[in-house]
Amino acid sequence: MINPLYLRLPMMMKKRIPLYISLFLLVLISACGPFYKLEKSTNWEELYEAANNYYEQGEYNKAIILYEKVLPVIRGSEKAEMADFNYAYSHFRMKRYIEAAGYFNTFYQTYNRSPLAEEALFMNSYSLYLDSPDYNLDQKSSKDAVNAIQLFINRFPQSDSYERAMSMIDDLQVRFEKKAYQEAILYYKLTEGLYPGDFYRACIINFQNFAKNYPDSEYNEELAYKLIEVSLAYGQRSVFDKKEERLKNAISFADQFQRRYPESKYLGSVQPLIKKADSELIAHQKFKKEYEERLAKARLEAEEAEAAGPSTEVTSAPPIEN
Repeated sequence: MINPLYLRLPMMMKKRIPLYISLFLLVLISACGPFYKLEKSTNWEELYEAANNYYEQGEYNKAIILYEKVLPVIRGSEKAEMADFNYAYSHFRMKRYIEAAGYFNTFYQTYNRSPLAEEALFMNSYSLYLDSPDYNLDQKSSKDAVNAIQLFINRFPQSDSYERAMSMIDDLQVRFEKKAYQEAILYYKLTEGLYPGDFYRACIINFQNFAKNYPDSEYNEELAYKLIEVSLAYGQRSVFDKKEERLKNAISFADQFQRRYPESKYLGSVQPLIKKADSELIAHQKFKKEYEERLAKARLEAEEAEAAGPSTEVTSAPPIEN
């Protein structure tokens, strides 16, 4: 017969009590272990040696705790240099890259004549590089990394790490390029809304700036084609006084595209855009000419009426319907 659970629970708890006691004793013993004693120690030489030992053994979190206790005491001594260097590296090994970058930079500023100064400045830039985000996120920290890498290259142009530093900059530049492309496409999408407003102009400027900043980008052909599309739409929706200029700009962008990309996959789509822009421009110029003629005629009639006297009817200037 199986006993009910409420009868079995006391028996189960009784069997587990020795296990709980053993676990408690294990925790208590570990708490009174060597590291716990070191945390309470005021012997800085003992702390210094232990911090170095933990660092060599790869126990970086313990090394950081002990370095933080001993560094204020040994500051200014010969031992401080290596302790500061290991302290920075401990943060790096723990993947605390922002903190590591700061400590490596402080090391370089403090010990700029040290044999370790070159490595510290490189590790400052490398830590910032590792902390930089993917291209689709804000790139401020990536720009900080580029500045740090450039500083290293300028200070140590003969360094063995020079090529590695250059490859890091190249990688970050690719992220900037992808981020700029993403922003350009966002402006392009905004022009497709019901109220594009100034997004046309912003999009055109953004595309042109992208080509200027990244002349060798793989995205330039696509954006150059979209520039024609946007500038044509901008011209079509422009006010009367700006229409001709903006339509001519669209045609000019199309001509530049054909010269620059004679084998482009977009050429078949560019031709209809050119025809549409030409047709729109001719119609606008015809209307403009007719309007100016009617306006001139109205002015002449007004002058004649004024000369003839106040009873003569005057033809008013025609409204612009465009």
